Amino acid sequence: MLSKRLIACLDIRNGNLAKSIKFVNTKEIGDAVEAAGRYYADGADELVFYDINASFENRDILIDTVNKVANQVFIPFSVGGGLRTLDDCIGVILAGAEKIHLNSNAVKNPTLISEVARRFGVQCMILSTDVLRMEKSARIKSGFEIVINGGRTRTGLDALEWIKKGVDLGAGEVVLNAIDADGTLNGYDIELTRLIADSINVPVVASGGAGSPEHIKEVLTDGGADAALVSSIIHYKNYTLGEIKDYLNKAGVKVRL
Repeated sequence: MLSKRLIACLDIRNGNLAKSIKFVNTKEIGDAVEAAGRYYADGADELVFYDINASFENRDILIDTVNKVANQVFIPFSVGGGLRTLDDCIGVILAGAEKIHLNSNAVKNPTLISEVARRFGVQCMILSTDVLRMEKSARIKSGFEIVINGGRTRTGLDALEWIKKGVDLGAGEVVLNAIDADGTLNGYDIELTRLIADSINVPVVASGGAGSPEHIKEVLTDGGADAALVSSIIHYKNYTLGEIKDYLNKAGVKVRL
């Protein structure tokens, strides 16, 4: 059995570590580079960096900040936000990233998924999705809709159908950012995670809502996630990554210690 992964998430605004609740009321809460070094030392399996306003502002990613963070960590490091072209993706790889996250610009230009997968391999092409709960309808059959531009723009795309298409195009992993759970500390969206995990054959990363080690155990077991993204729970020092991993290990969840 493969070990479950614990991924520290850095949402970046204006070069600073930021956090929101349900993608609104975003606050800058600290130094991103310092946080990256701390989470690496504390045992994160991976680190993900999201420039959260880049796509909405139609600007390039903060490449200098990417490079500074990359110099602090020696674990898999993935980057997303404002990556519009293959050249943009090459730029963040050269700055120290190992994986690419495509979200808004994958929806706007799905062929970019295939371009990245062909250039770097499917293991480096991560489809990151911001997902909003909806009433089920003829158009949104799953009850989950894809939203882009940092939660600002509804797409009318059914999340399950879009994710299946993204995997077919070459995504080797999928991140589920559950907007309704984001920053609440009330737990992950287990229904969403299980729906996607049961429907695709690539790893699924759950994101949004972790408030306790119990929540993380639940999404890795009942939710079927291969990895859990954590942010508020560690940014506000409710728990350390080491404490979370110790809990998971004692609860019978295989993790890297």
